[in-house]
Amino acid sequence: MRRLATVALALGCALAARASSLQISPVLVELMPGQGASAMTLRNPGKEPIYGQVRVFRWDQSADEDQLEPSDELVASPPLIRIEPQGEQLVRLVRRDAAAVTAERNYRVLVDEVPSLDAAPGNGVNIRLRYSVPVFVEPPGPPGLPQLSWELRRAGTQWQLRVSNTGHRRAQLAAVQVIGADGVAHEINRGLLGYVLAGRTRQWTIALDEDIAAHGPLKLRANLNAQPIETVLSVPARP
Repeated sequence: MRRLATVALALGCALAARASSLQISPVLVELMPGQGASAMTLRNPGKEPIYGQVRVFRWDQSADEDQLEPSDELVASPPLIRIEPQGEQLVRLVRRDAAAVTAERNYRVLVDEVPSLDAAPGNGVNIRLRYSVPVFVEPPGPPGLPQLSWELRRAGTQWQLRVSNTGHRRAQLAAVQVIGADGVAHEINRGLLGYVLAGRTRQWTIALDEDIAAHGPLKLRANLNAQPIETVLSVPARP
């Protein structure tokens, strides 16, 4: 099984850093029950043409990383693009099998900026910038909910935040803070930390004071699917 690790790239940061780079909307796509297709709009605000390729991958996770596998279940059209300066391109995303899914299905659409499509080929594709857009196909019925458990654990001399999702919907985590027993908030990530897919566990190495867990119970504050939450943070006893 061929797998490809996701290149983590926040669209907002990329656009701020390069005003002339590709702009994509929406930055998250949901296909609701009975919806067999959707679309993304790619815009070129710059003064030169933008060339690119669009590919679709099934998206899964292990504890430490996202895992992508090429998929033809969802088709992007057109797969090769040229966008003129100040122009835009509509990319359609079409499910090959529009039958209802039994659980939330996850994809990533990778849009790679590449040199001119008629440039002399080299060894492989020279990717200038990569955008990764999550796509979710929803099952029938009421929207599922993420069910999360949070654990702060030691990994050698570092801390890891481990999040397990036993629910039926992905969890998007952002603006994560650990709250000490003294009420002081320790910022872990100001923007998007990442996703925990339904039925999966993710963990992140984070920067915290060595003895933060020695002074009493901890809490975690975050935005979960754009909604603020505060919850107890489990810290296993050291052996």
